Amino acid sequence: MLTSPAARRLAGLAAVFDDLQFVLGCGERLLRELARGDEQDPVLVEALWAAALNAYARAFRPDDAVHLTVDDLAETGLQGELVQWHEMLGKLRNFLVAKAANPREEFSVGVSRTADGPAEGIIVTSVPSPQVDEATVRQTGRIAYELGQLVDKRISDQQKAVFDEVKDMPPERLNELEPLSVDMSVANTS
Repeated sequence: MLTSPAARRLAGLAAVFDDLQFVLGCGERLLRELARGDEQDPVLVEALWAAALNAYARAFRPDDAVHLTVDDLAETGLQGELVQWHEMLGKLRNFLVAKAANPREEFSVGVSRTADGPAEGIIVTSVPSPQVDEATVRQTGRIAYELGQLVDKRISDQQKAVFDEVKDMPPERLNELEPLSVDMSVANTS
């Protein structure tokens, strides 16, 4: 196993790419579920949207140099208010997963009264929060796709850099590296 800075950077880029692919996978499933109209499963819709927003946010984690930055949005070539959209996705994520109370509905408590005024009972009402819509899912998917293309190019460049580090390494040194466990059973099923 390679542990050089270049190899760690390559592993980090692969993790970012995987998160962006996860966003796309969630988006595809969300679109299928939203297309079901009144038959859609609200639990599945919320779970997929929250998972997509979390994966998108991880791709921009500021504590690691290999993760995306807001400046990378401009490199996608997409037009429009990308930074504002990106910031809105962050706010939605925080609302869905970091809010202390139920993000699906806002609850209020009131009192019911008789016609002449005394309290008769307690009423609990709620106002549902808007659910994610198809346009939001598609726009987010488009951004994730383009960012994935950007990261894929970076991965390719980084693979070359890592190979340059090891291509002239003597076999004795290669034998000293900790081996990676590779499960080929998945590759053999196709």
